[in-house]
Amino acid sequence: MNTRAKESAADYPRPPAIERVDRHIRAIVSGRVIAETRRPIRVLETHHPPVYYIPPEDVAMQFLVPSPHRSFCEYKGEAHYYSLIVDGEERANVAWYYPDPSPGYEELAKHVAFYAWALDVATVDGEQVTPQPGRFYGGWITSEIEGPFKGEPGTAGW
Repeated sequence: MNTRAKESAADYPRPPAIERVDRHIRAIVSGRVIAETRRPIRVLETHHPPVYYIPPEDVAMQFLVPSPHRSFCEYKGEAHYYSLIVDGEERANVAWYYPDPSPGYEELAKHVAFYAWALDVATVDGEQVTPQPGRFYGGWITSEIEGPFKGEPGTAGW
């Protein structure tokens, strides 16, 4: 059971804050551990559940294939994507990273974030997460995080 204090995503800052946390993060696909760490970086942004960035040393990189897909964050810079191939099954653009983050976000360099909706199991301290609504967003919702969250119906104007 989660005993952590409740956090409201509405109280998270903009521009986003980054913090190193002592949380146990796991990402599993087809029974294989794709990533596991106790030293993620958590990104907090107004109306977004936390996004966890995993050090590349804690990611089974043999399952990730670079994708030509790119996106741009006004704060963090250009994101590059990975597709995932496990046991012959490909899941396109399921993870991203910043090879050269913007000033203030250098700690994120090469750390990998996963979309929870693309994983069979995505946990924070053993709790299965709920993906942030909308496939564009990568936040991981746990019982300690309260919304509303960007991506939910009625939030398009945020």
